[in-house]
Amino acid sequence: MGNHTSVTEFVLLGLSDTCELQMLTFVGFLLTYLLTLLGNLLIVVITLVDGRLHTPMYYFLRNFAVLEIWFTSVIFPKMLTNTVTGHRTISLAGCFLQVFLYFFLGTTEFFLLAVMSFDRYVAICKPLHYATIMSKRVCVQLVLCSWMTGLILILVPSFIIFQQPFCGPNVVNHFFCDNFPLLELICADTSLIELLSFIIANFSLLGTLAVTATCYSYILHTVLHIPSAKERRKAFSTCSSHIIVVSLFYGSCIFMYVRSGKSGQGKDQNKVVALFNTVVTPMFNPFIYTLRNKQVRQVFREQVSKLQKLRQI
Repeated sequence: MGNHTSVTEFVLLGLSDTCELQMLTFVGFLLTYLLTLLGNLLIVVITLVDGRLHTPMYYFLRNFAVLEIWFTSVIFPKMLTNTVTGHRTISLAGCFLQVFLYFFLGTTEFFLLAVMSFDRYVAICKPLHYATIMSKRVCVQLVLCSWMTGLILILVPSFIIFQQPFCGPNVVNHFFCDNFPLLELICADTSLIELLSFIIANFSLLGTLAVTATCYSYILHTVLHIPSAKERRKAFSTCSSHIIVVSLFYGSCIFMYVRSGKSGQGKDQNKVVALFNTVVTPMFNPFIYTLRNKQVRQVFREQVSKLQKLRQI
């Protein structure tokens, strides 16, 4: 961790110092975490057990649900433990692991969202070639590329940050180990790290957003030229859930990370936006994909009916 590092653990300030609010926060976060796990596990199970959902779109959705489970599990368990015990410390190694996994999984999600946009583009704009272009092999390669790109982009800056000297204070003004609060605790010049973080954030967020926007511009052009209003609504319905999720993810993350420098970072504002990004959005995503998808709802009802019949037997 560096020869000049004297800090061995960090103190996470969290969201509130009030005891009553802490208990209310614990209950709220626990319920949110359980709903997030349940919703994403439901997507994973449904898309695995029913053959009608063994398509590229649901394959990508299943991988996205797995990412969401891991992403929330990086933040929630430690945050819940600190809230209920009152001990807000996290070790240097634990903080490093949290930073690395948080940005690695989050960055992978953005590349996977871009892949899902490309899948919708091929399905709507090139339907006759869909089966050939989006073969099983191609789908696996696209998912693996998303994971590997996220790993490569985040591994180096995470390693560099924790090679820096942390000489104190050791108080992180956040409810988890985030990038900018940690940079403020480094007793060395962080301009190079800030520049590197800024470049990576712009490449991963704005780059994948450009891919998504391009795909949907072609989709919009194709759909508007469909003569049947019913067919236009059907085409739009296959994209609506993905558009909502993309809007939620990119809006919060661009606000937090596509800005240069640690100065000018509104600490309270960042906490609120980070709360939305790590707590609210992952909880809503499974419901957005299931409640707005007729095929998923139908499969879910059929599986529930099968379970009820098995119980009666």
